[in-house]
Amino acid sequence: MSDKPAETTEDDNSVTMLDVLQVENQLEEDAYAVLGASDDQNCTYNKGYMRQALYACKTCSNKTRAAVCLACSFHCHEGHELVELYTKRHFRCDCGNSKFEGKQCNLEKQKSATNNENKYNQNFDGVYCTCARPYPDPEGDDDEMLQCIICEDWYHSKHLEVDYVPADDTYDEVICARCMKEHNFLWRYAAKYAVIGKADATSDNKSEEVNVCELPKDCQMPKCNPVNTKGSCFWKEGWRTSLCTCDECKSIYNAKDVAFLIDLKDSVQAYEEAGKVNKKESQYEKGMKALASLEHVQQLTAIEEYNNMKERLMQYLQKFAENKKVVREEDIKEFFSGMESRKRPRVVVPTYCR
Repeated sequence: MSDKPAETTEDDNSVTMLDVLQVENQLEEDAYAVLGASDDQNCTYNKGYMRQALYACKTCSNKTRAAVCLACSFHCHEGHELVELYTKRHFRCDCGNSKFEGKQCNLEKQKSATNNENKYNQNFDGVYCTCARPYPDPEGDDDEMLQCIICEDWYHSKHLEVDYVPADDTYDEVICARCMKEHNFLWRYAAKYAVIGKADATSDNKSEEVNVCELPKDCQMPKCNPVNTKGSCFWKEGWRTSLCTCDECKSIYNAKDVAFLIDLKDSVQAYEEAGKVNKKESQYEKGMKALASLEHVQQLTAIEEYNNMKERLMQYLQKFAENKKVVREEDIKEFFSGMESRKRPRVVVPTYCR
């Protein structure tokens, strides 16, 4: 590699059409991971309890915790103050039930008054972590947040009660310190199937004995008592398959209400993979196909049009930045409406020489 420093040009900070398409592609990938398995036209109520993308409506149910499915967020709560909850397991859409004080669901009229198996945590109030702060936090720093697979709350990395968070590619799922303490039999598996982040020195580091009743001979749960039983735990890919499924262990899972741990379809990863199966052609793929189908001169014209649009959009948005105004959907529509009205006939470059 050359030691010569790279030359910086004005174009280094420019954005190309390919950049836009690639960013759009990543945004679509993320959206399909969460929403791809969801139906945006039909309420999920009749499908029963399931993992799904959820939204808490603070406009309609500010006094009680409740959540609605993707379709209801569009067709029943458009324009309302919604809290995006990512996904929750074993949840049935609340839209239109008693928590909404008489407001009916527009998509599914026949619903029970409550969904007794739904579980609600502080996320439904719009706050997260042991610090009970909103996300994004207007008063806090931009700290990474990770979701516990048991309580499904989100935690700042600095509040996971470990000295450091392992590299992303070394673990697959996280269980928070509180849930590891409540379900401490899991520490028996941690030595082999988890990446152990050293317990936070500021916490009480005295390990607790893992109390598990005498297990039968055919039980596959590790017998040794773990040394470390403090802090959050970062589990390696495939760790769930190591959990013993003997009758005694299953009774432990059921008693502690964590039987979902041995259901491989329960994981967020499995949900996201199901969403990607339903993925349609992305804007990136459409854009690249459209560009490739054009002749050389048409490609140059399309790129020139894009650059003109980009320059005008930057000038338009600069006014909002200078006045510290929030850009609304209506503002973007107004910009493109203005672009449409300013279109002028273009002189096509000849493709041959005289």
